[in-house]
This record gives sequence, structure tokens and C-alpha cells, in this order.
Amino acid sequence: MIDPESTAPVRVLIADDDPLLRAGLSMMLAGATELRIVAEAEDGSQVLPLVRQHRPDVVLMDIRMPNVDGLTATERLRAQPDSPEVIVLTTFDADRHVLRALRAGAAGFLLKDTPPQEIVDAVCRVARGQPVLSPSVTRRLMARVASADGDQRRARARARLALLTDREREIALGVGDGKPNAEIGGQLYLSVPTVKSHISRILSKLNLNNRVQIALLVHDAGLLRADDED
Repeated sequence: MIDPESTAPVRVLIADDDPLLRAGLSMMLAGATELRIVAEAEDGSQVLPLVRQHRPDVVLMDIRMPNVDGLTATERLRAQPDSPEVIVLTTFDADRHVLRALRAGAAGFLLKDTPPQEIVDAVCRVARGQPVLSPSVTRRLMARVASADGDQRRARARARLALLTDREREIALGVGDGKPNAEIGGQLYLSVPTVKSHISRILSKLNLNNRVQIALLVHDAGLLRADDED
């Protein structure tokens, strides 16, 4: 994650096996002064070496690539220390592979036909530690992509959340509900820096990468109210 106050361009690596799509993304993003394309990969096996060489801030990762697909590449990349953020690219948002990528630590996903400026905005937000998709979108995705091990996943999620203090669980529920830090703090009578500190402890304690994974865990545990499923 880069400093939110930094004016340096966000360094981006594009990973996609379609040369036309790579060229299109490169030309489109090259016109944005906020971004700098530092490398391109045509297969998931190239991602980790290129990341080590070029140190991008964000990787735009196609899910479906030959040899090593984007899911495996995302899992390998996010397992590394100080890894860049990952936004997965997909052709349709109900793809169950998207959910696996989010669980592996991807910060969000974009459809391949997303308008250029929205892609630029998403890359900049993710690079600065902000979510690229709302928890409501995540919940709709999870509702469409049924889990075969739903009961077991719920039990595992609740067991992990039981490791948190009562205050940390309250904050995790706020994150799962899509509330910003200021709103969580207002409801719990906490300052925004205190909320941020709690979220950092939650991420560390549960070995999670980002707020999206907190929202997924809360959803898995079945702790969101039905009327939140908008």
C-alpha cells in the first residue's frame, strides 16, 4: 500500500493472456497521469518474478489464464510479504472463481468491460488501502455463488471470530455491514484512529489481508442481518 498523501503515480502490472486486451489496457491506463504501467505478464507463472523485479503497487490479474491461472497466481502472490494489491479481472461477476480470489486476498474485482475511468479510480483506491467493491456487492456475489460446505464454513468462521475481543467483533460487524471507519466510531463512541487500530489488530490476529476478507468472514459466520442483503 502506498502513502495516501503520495503524489507519485501508482505502479501497475497487467497480467492477461490475451495480447489485445493487454494492449488495450496498457494504452488506456497509460493516458492516466495517476498510473504507470511497469510490466505485463501473459501467464500467471510470470507474475511473481515480474513483481519481484518491478515492485508494482497493484496487479490487474485475469482469472482465466493457461498454465498458471490468475487464482493460483493471486494465492501465491498474496502469500508473500509486502505483496502488491490485486484486482482480478473477470467477464462475469457471478464467477465462483472471483470469490476464491477474494478469499485469497484480492482487494476486489472488475468486469473486463468496466469503463476506463472506473478502472483508473479502482486502481488508485486499492493502492491507497481503500476497498474497490462494496460489501453489499460482495454479499450479492456470495449469495449467487452457493457454497457446498456452508455449514462447515459457518462453523469455521465463527470459531475464528471467537478469537476477537467483544470490541473487535463489534468493529468486524461494522466492516461487514460496509460502514466507514467514521460511522463505526460514531456508533461505538470511538475515535477514527482507534477504529483503525482495532481493524489492524483484527487483520493481524486473524491473518487477513484487507477489509474485504473481514466482510467475507462475517458473512460466512452468518452474522449479517437479512435486511442488509441489498
